[in-house]
Amino acid sequence: MPQITDVVGIKVGHAADVRAVTGCTVILCERGAVGGVDVRGSAPGTRETDALRPMNLVERVHGVLLTGGSAFGLAAADGVMRFLEERGIGFDVSVAKVPLVAAAVIFDLMVGDPAVRPTAEMGYAAARSASGGPVEEGSVGAGTGATVGKLLGPVSAMKGGIGTWAVRLPGGVLVGALVVVNAYGDVRDDHSGQVLAGARDRATGRFLNMAQALMSGGGSARFGANTTLAVVATNAALTKEQTNKLAQLGHDGLARVISPAHTMYDGDTVFALSTGDARAEMVPLGTAAVEVVAEAVQRAVRLAKGLGGIPGLAD
Repeated sequence: MPQITDVVGIKVGHAADVRAVTGCTVILCERGAVGGVDVRGSAPGTRETDALRPMNLVERVHGVLLTGGSAFGLAAADGVMRFLEERGIGFDVSVAKVPLVAAAVIFDLMVGDPAVRPTAEMGYAAARSASGGPVEEGSVGAGTGATVGKLLGPVSAMKGGIGTWAVRLPGGVLVGALVVVNAYGDVRDDHSGQVLAGARDRATGRFLNMAQALMSGGGSARFGANTTLAVVATNAALTKEQTNKLAQLGHDGLARVISPAHTMYDGDTVFALSTGDARAEMVPLGTAAVEVVAEAVQRAVRLAKGLGGIPGLAD
């Protein structure tokens, strides 16, 4: 099955506390990757995203952390940095090598135990478990406490999770994505347009269709905060500007299958990584990014199992 780890140089590892319903996921690029980022949601929690923007000094990153725990979860990046430093990986500043680990968070504190958040030890464990093999999907890692469809709060929400997908373009170019789906809105089937997972009517169990409910004044309970996070990776050789553009285009995949997306209650953030030297044009690359992100979102909810009293489609 195509996954983000099909892209050369990409490894993925998870760590989680299932009892507390939280966790983190690490995407490692130990040989370094040109990085980019685009933040569209209005409630983000991030680390080292400024370093990924054009005009700033550092060109290559060594990892991306996606984590639960809201802003507290950013502490898990310390563990990823320690793991990389122990292996001599990082930006050489003559007296040390400083690993560049970008990070972004989802809000999952209202699902399990709000006093338990991903720690540096959990980040280290996720990095240590990272491999270039098959990626576990569903209610794992940063997707452990993820939920979707929160119009009326937890009683009508469903489980989100982690999904991944990849496509191959002519000339050996690969584009893959990994997405942590913790959206305020519903997730829709890309072909039928029907809601796959989202807010449900408490009496009938049927989907409410959040976009229509919001436009008709049907409620706007926030259920805390939300946020969908994605990493798009390719073996195409890209500049920093092009990698940031790829991250920007990846958001179209979120908007295609999440309704509504990029709300005031979401911190939607897409990272992009260029790891190889394959030649490719930006238009097909961007088109592929949209496809793999959209497919990864759908896989995340299809493979999510119920946790913390929130039902999942995989149950």
